[in-house]
This record gives sequence, structure tokens and C-alpha cells, in this order.
Amino acid sequence: MTKIGFDNDQYITTQSAHIRERIAKFGGKLYLEFGGKLYDDNHAARVLPGFQPDSKLRMLLQLKEQAEMVIAINADDIEKNKIRGDLGITYDRDVIRLIDVFRGFGLYVSSVVLTRFSGQAMAKAFSERLEAMDIRVYHHYDIPGYPANIAHIVSDEGYGKNDFIETTRPLVVVTAPGPGSGKLATCMSQLYHEHKRGVQAGYAKFETFPVWNLPLNHPVNLAYEAATSDLSDVNMIDPFHLDAYGTTTVNYNRDVEAFPVLVAMFERILGECPYKSPTDMGVNMVGNCIVDDAVCRDASRQEILRRYYTGLCDQKQGKADNSQILKLELLMKKAGVSPEERRVVAPALERAEQTGKPAAAIELPSGKIVTGKTSNLLGASAALLLNALKELGGLEDELHLIAPEVIDPIQHLKVDHLGNRNPRLHTDEVLIALSICAATDPRAEQAMEQLGKLRGCEVHSSVILSAVDEKVFKRLGVNLTCQPRYKG
Repeated sequence: MTKIGFDNDQYITTQSAHIRERIAKFGGKLYLEFGGKLYDDNHAARVLPGFQPDSKLRMLLQLKEQAEMVIAINADDIEKNKIRGDLGITYDRDVIRLIDVFRGFGLYVSSVVLTRFSGQAMAKAFSERLEAMDIRVYHHYDIPGYPANIAHIVSDEGYGKNDFIETTRPLVVVTAPGPGSGKLATCMSQLYHEHKRGVQAGYAKFETFPVWNLPLNHPVNLAYEAATSDLSDVNMIDPFHLDAYGTTTVNYNRDVEAFPVLVAMFERILGECPYKSPTDMGVNMVGNCIVDDAVCRDASRQEILRRYYTGLCDQKQGKADNSQILKLELLMKKAGVSPEERRVVAPALERAEQTGKPAAAIELPSGKIVTGKTSNLLGASAALLLNALKELGGLEDELHLIAPEVIDPIQHLKVDHLGNRNPRLHTDEVLIALSICAATDPRAEQAMEQLGKLRGCEVHSSVILSAVDEKVFKRLGVNLTCQPRYKG
């Protein structure tokens, strides 16, 4: 049973209350830049056991009558078909997905803003698609000299040329499908326009990580650095907060570096800056809702290890360089963790050595480790899934859940009609076959009923998996790592 280190109910209550306080501070109108993942924050769920992936969205539901959503997307990202790595979909498709998700929860999505718009053909086509869906679209443009030329940026020739986004509610949540979408610039542009219209409005930032009131080298904060090891993000002490209050807090380099520019913008727009530090701008209450620090430390150390193995595989596939691996190794050293502490690695490698073929291992909720090997019928991942489901369902290990008369036609289809040289069933094919057997075999049905118990389980493969197997594990909510080697 997974130990809980985070009080999710307390978080939803205290976080929504804190945002209400910030709205009141600015006279009833707040632009809230929402960093990170608003809906499916699986990283937070892994490092803060008890945190639910949709917690931030459910927190906003406490403010549903006060809030409206504005989604920002960089027009250049539309033109380049930029992909959201965790979901494998383009940013423009993710905007549509987010609109559906937010509306499904009853949140008001008021508009989409295309940032850095310069008439790009695909961005214009996306605008038309949104408008056909009755979604208002606004355009913000490149500003020469951004972000250094404050006098030009905060003028009628800078922010003044951007469309003013019509909003009607006290809380305007500005979110995006990914980084570099222009959320901050959208908020500051709106403050400029609101001020010109005589409307008092403020700005705040919601960023879950790093956690400002945890130590700099706390594993939760180190895990955030591991998650962004492909970027230039570095956690650091907020020097502005330390100077203003004599208190040590944690922020990250981009916010600290940008703060003097934001101060200058605030002073030009509002006459003074309402904040003394980047930490002041934040509204994050996550650190206040950790109820078992040891549990969160352990979970974060495991996350750093997962990121390390992912980095090794990315390097093997040409998607990461050695500097990223060196950074991850440094973070492991700071967190006091070594690769051997990932419990599923050794059993997977031992099984592979015994059989001379790819193998995999899974740690079940009980703590028991089950392995899967490559056979003539099944790939190692497919065998692992069936073995895990049998163990979870209390079924005997020797039981064949899928009858040969079900496997044979699938292999015939793969090899003789679809041109595959490998007749072994992948994880998706095994699950389909199992579901067919479940219609007539109660034991197969019993195994199928265990699938939900795999969420959060740890899996390691002795080789880099195919995209198909990796995708199935991701959909099952399994925490997957692989050895950085290809199947021989």
C-alpha cells in the first residue's frame, strides 16, 4: 500500500482560499499565470504521494463562479507542429483538449490568445477553427526589444498594439499547453490595457515547483530540477526575498533573472511594483500541505532515479547529450540516491541474463516483484502484464489466460497479412486478446478486473521498449524505466 505524504483535501481548501486573498489584495481583479500542468500533473502526484493529478483543476472549481480561463499558445508553435512530449499531441490539439476538459468540469473558457502572431498560415487556420467552435480568439504580436526595452514595451507601440482580451470575472487564469507560450506577456499586456481603462488589476503566479518553503536541496525540489534537466532551469535561493525579509526561500533562475524587468514594467504600468521578490508573486501552498516529509522525500528520490534512466535512454536515442546525464548524476548525489535503489532493475536484468532475451519486472502494491520473459508467443512486456494480473487476481502462475486459438489468428494476421516479422504479441494485442477471452472465461475476466491496480506500480525493462508498449504502460499509469540498450 502506497504511503500518503500529502493532504490533498487540505491543499484544495487552503490553495483556493489563498487565491481569494490575492484577488482581494488587488481590488477584485487578478490575472493568474498558471505554470506547469493544470489538469494532469503526474509529476506532482509521483513526488507528493496523495496529490491527485487533477488537484489544481479541482482547486479552481472552488473558485468556479469567480474564474474564467484564457489559453495562450505561441503561433510559431502551431506553425512548427510542436509536440507535447508527455501526451504525444501537438500544442494546437492540446488547446482543444484543454478547452473540452475545462468545460467538462464546468469552468468558463472565455478565449484563446495567439501570441507572437505574425499572420502564420497554420495559426490563421487554427483561429478560424476556434471561431467556428464559438471560441473568441485574440492576437498578440512580437514586440521589438522585448524584454529589455521597457519604455517601448509598455507603450502604445508595444503592449498597446496587442488585442485587449475581454474578460468579465474577478479571476482570469492564463494557462497554456506548454512552456514558451507567452503566459506572462499576456498577463502584463492585460495589466497595461486594464490600467489605461482605469481598471485596478493585479498579477500573480502559480507555479507548483520548486516549492518555495522547502529547502533548496530538498528531494522534492531536486526532483523538479531532474524533470527539467533538458532545460536550463536551476533552483536557487531567491536573493530579492532574502534581502527584503531576511528569510530564505527557493525559486528558480528564470523567475529570479526576470524579476528586475518585471519590477520596471510594474512601475511603468502601475506606478509601483506590488512585490518585493519573485517569491512574493507566487500563490503556491503545496509546501504547507505535506503531512509526511519522509514519504515525500523517498518518493522524490525515486522520481530522480526514473528521470536518470529516462535520460540514459534519451541519450542512447540521440535526444539528450552528456551534460544532461551529468546534471542528473549530480542531482542523485545531492539527493543521496543511487541507481541500485530502484528495486525493479536487478530482477529485470537477472531474468534477462537467465533467458538470454529481453525481460521486465514490476513491483506490485504489496511490494512483491513479478517478472516477465520473452517467449515464442509473447514479448517480455506482454508476459509481464499477464503475470502481474494473475498475481493481483490470486490466480495460479501456470494458468494460461489466453487460449492458443485466440493467439494463433492474431499472429497469422501480423505475419502473413501485415508484414510483421515478429509474431510475438505486444501489450496492446495481449490486452485485446485477454478482453476477448474474458467474455467466456471467468478467470480471464478476473484478471482484467485487476488492471486498475497497476496504476502507480514500478516497471523496468532490460531493453528500450517499442513505442506501442511504452504507450500502453503510460495509459495504465505505470512508472516505466528501461535500460539504455536496444533489443538484440
